[in-house]
Amino acid sequence: MINIKELTSLAKEASLAAGKAILEIYNSADFGVEIKGDNSPLTKADKAANEVIVSFLEKTNLPILSEEGKDIPYEVRKDWEYFWMVDPLDGTKEFIKQNGEFTVNIALIHQRKPILGVVYAPVLEWLYWGNSEQGAWKEEGLNEAFQLKKQESSEVKTIVASRSHLSPETQEFIDQYPGVEVISMGSSLKFLLVAEGKAQIYPRFAPTMEWDTAAAHGVIQAMNGVVMKWPERVVLQYNKEKLLNSWFIVTFLEQD
Repeated sequence: MINIKELTSLAKEASLAAGKAILEIYNSADFGVEIKGDNSPLTKADKAANEVIVSFLEKTNLPILSEEGKDIPYEVRKDWEYFWMVDPLDGTKEFIKQNGEFTVNIALIHQRKPILGVVYAPVLEWLYWGNSEQGAWKEEGLNEAFQLKKQESSEVKTIVASRSHLSPETQEFIDQYPGVEVISMGSSLKFLLVAEGKAQIYPRFAPTMEWDTAAAHGVIQAMNGVVMKWPERVVLQYNKEKLLNSWFIVTFLEQD
């Protein structure tokens, strides 16, 4: 039997420990940047954070699917009922730029849906977490916690969009809302601007992987928000044969 409160506490602890390991490298002179096969960067911090997180989560005896250990065949993972999905450092480009907008992402997936999510931004000292039993929360400076509440407004005043992946299709979507403010932020923090009511919609019409979205999706899910495939308007699912996400929209608003 899964104890979601205990697993959430463990995931929070793992994210904080990973954040500490990341900051040690962030504040050093050597990031150890490598370029992966898909032309994306990898640093010492990605590897260190992954090791720390795995050391915590392996105690649960649940499978772990991490960006840094993603080569688990679908035939092996397709029958997993529960598993951890981890991005040890989401926003590696932001890490290298040293703008602070990167996160540690840990989610628990049950039957293709995230049932808990933890997102930690170590430089900003923002810890977001949520699950189906306790709702969603934000801790600032690791001592002040407040519950995230679903916004009541039905008006779109602000849209959050990717700083580095603003596709023509995204711009076309934004243009449907004349005069709307558009804000940008790195990594999975874009989801959490919606969770905090600082934006009403986050359209993502460019490639992402499952580990990029699962943890923040878990927080949104805990608030009864939606992360839906676009334009199909069905809930984004996880542990697909190919771990690439479709286009999606994050919102609390009804979509026509």
